[in-house]
Amino acid sequence: MSAPLAERLRPQTLEDYIGQQHLVGEGGVFRRFIEAGNVPSFILWGPPGVGKTTLARIVANTLERPFYTLSAVTSGVKEVREVIESAKNQKFFSATTPLLFIDEIHRFNKSQQDSLLGAVEQGVITLIGATTENPSFEVISPLLSRCQVYTLKPMQDEDLQKLLDRALTADEELKARNIKVEESAALFRFAGGDARKLLNILDIITSSREGDLVITDDLVTEVLQQNIALYDKNGEQHYDVISAFIKSVRGSDPNAAIYYLARMLAGGEEPRFIARRLVILASEDIGLANPNALLLANACFDTVHKIGMPEARITLAETTIYLATSQKSNSAYMAINEALAFVQKDTNLRPVPLHLRNAVTELMAEQGYGDGYKYAHDYAGNFVEQEFMPESLKGKQFYHPNTGNQTEQRIAERLKMLWNNKYE
Repeated sequence: MSAPLAERLRPQTLEDYIGQQHLVGEGGVFRRFIEAGNVPSFILWGPPGVGKTTLARIVANTLERPFYTLSAVTSGVKEVREVIESAKNQKFFSATTPLLFIDEIHRFNKSQQDSLLGAVEQGVITLIGATTENPSFEVISPLLSRCQVYTLKPMQDEDLQKLLDRALTADEELKARNIKVEESAALFRFAGGDARKLLNILDIITSSREGDLVITDDLVTEVLQQNIALYDKNGEQHYDVISAFIKSVRGSDPNAAIYYLARMLAGGEEPRFIARRLVILASEDIGLANPNALLLANACFDTVHKIGMPEARITLAETTIYLATSQKSNSAYMAINEALAFVQKDTNLRPVPLHLRNAVTELMAEQGYGDGYKYAHDYAGNFVEQEFMPESLKGKQFYHPNTGNQTEQRIAERLKMLWNNKYE
């Protein structure tokens, strides 16, 4: 049985590499690495199937460096130390520093990442990490500070077209058949910017038929529906399922939300990824209708981080149901978006009112900085009416309370009472 199409077509040089021209194109940083014959520790951050592992292998092969690989899913501190010891021995006999590639480095816990730090600092290894998660959240600061971070982007349709053409003309098995692509829209839509997914889909379709083959959008849809279990393998529908999960919580359907949560957990999704989305949901979709939601979501993230699976599933389920059944409001989300849109388009340099400025020098005091400011706590109810907006924005409203929930109804009533209908 032959290797999967994605493996058969894995590029071996930068010339064969498709996409990520901002990194590998003329003058790109990876071309400079190879030309200089030297490479620092770095982390590749991007969605699945955009060439992170391939790029790491190309760098190692081109520079002819010893190359070690670890998967954060299956490796622990013991395996990390064994590789580092092997790299030390290798470096004793070679002038070049070995490369250690860690796939899904975001799955390494703090102790596992700590075990790498000394080797990176001492130059025993050059670390290459690959992650689908923001390294700022998932990689410890001391390690992150010693690595460059490069962002890889989803592949565009023109990149996918190049990959499709190469598969049909360069792969020996596919070349031997008369395969014609009449329509590619469905192929690219299902691939979603993921090169590996595109090749897997092409593999499924060509394996489902013998002899000559004409690929159409209808055929792609039909074959994928028949092979849905294969198509979903290893979380291929990662982004579709998380989208459905978020929209189910937003839509106040706890049953659908729990279903999609179960699909993600059963598919091996990183629990912290889910917990982080719940924190975002609590801010964006529940907001001021139930401020306790953000507290619970943050507690959920901390708990999931501390205990891990399988127990974390309970905390995730509890938080999911709480958020799904809570009252909803996106008023804070809309307020900051409206304010940002206004500020970005506003060409006026609107001065801060003098009474709101701090008189940090004698000259500022002489110029009237701080004059007329009323300290709210000196007045009944800890409130006194005064103008906080720039003069030209008096009465401008960005926050519009969602009075469909009790919490913001009370907020709206208080604002009306304080400001005498100023912000209506």
